[in-house]
Amino acid sequence: MARRRSAAELKVQEIRLTLTHLEQGTRERHLMELADVAQARREEALGLDAAESEARMATLREKVDALGEVSLTAIDEAKEVGERYAFLTAQKQDLEDSLKKLRSAIERIDRASKERFRETFHLVNERFQQVFPRLFRGGYAELQLVEDPANPAAEPGVEIVAQPPGKKLVSVNLLSGGEKALTAVSLIFAIFLIKPTPFCLLDEVDAPLDEANVGRYNEMVREMSRTSQFIVITHNKRTMEVADALYGVTMEEPGISKTVSVKLSAQAGAAA
Repeated sequence: MARRRSAAELKVQEIRLTLTHLEQGTRERHLMELADVAQARREEALGLDAAESEARMATLREKVDALGEVSLTAIDEAKEVGERYAFLTAQKQDLEDSLKKLRSAIERIDRASKERFRETFHLVNERFQQVFPRLFRGGYAELQLVEDPANPAAEPGVEIVAQPPGKKLVSVNLLSGGEKALTAVSLIFAIFLIKPTPFCLLDEVDAPLDEANVGRYNEMVREMSRTSQFIVITHNKRTMEVADALYGVTMEEPGISKTVSVKLSAQAGAAA
């Protein structure tokens, strides 16, 4: 074992002497370092350009420096981020599904609302055409749906056209004040006849009407009071005459108000 070790050491010493001799010979004969010659031979054999290699090496070193220190928790962080991404993706899908269901429900409600509106519109229009001639003692009136040609998807409006006796069929905006009021009363009564309520409050509805129209208005109120109780606020004497009970406020003394009630019939179907 010792002999083999001695032989190996001797061989290493010989190689070192040979290498030193070669370095000195290269330096004396060619004025170059043996290490530089070996490097040039390696680059020549690999087909490398020294300047390009240096630039490439500098670029790679900059990228390595830009990466910073290696994070020992990078794997755990990547796993956590992946789980968070999967959770948010599932949440996003749930929101999109809910949005689709909500839009579908809105479309169903919108279709149902439009159908109900058109059904109710036709019923009100039919009743309106019946009530208007009774209050005006003739004439014709109807409701019309007005749609915007520029936006067919928009909600349509409602236009009232009326033709009192002896006049042309025009928009309600072109009627006189009394005619407008009586037309509005006709529409209110038409709606009320379709779906009556236990009570109905009319506040100064007869104020713009003349004596003849007030009489027809009172006839309708009395007829409809068979199924509903009407509370009418009025200053018209003819309307007070057809009421079953009167309630008023008087001031017998300055600054002191007093409520007065008068029962005119045994059955109170309407109050004014």
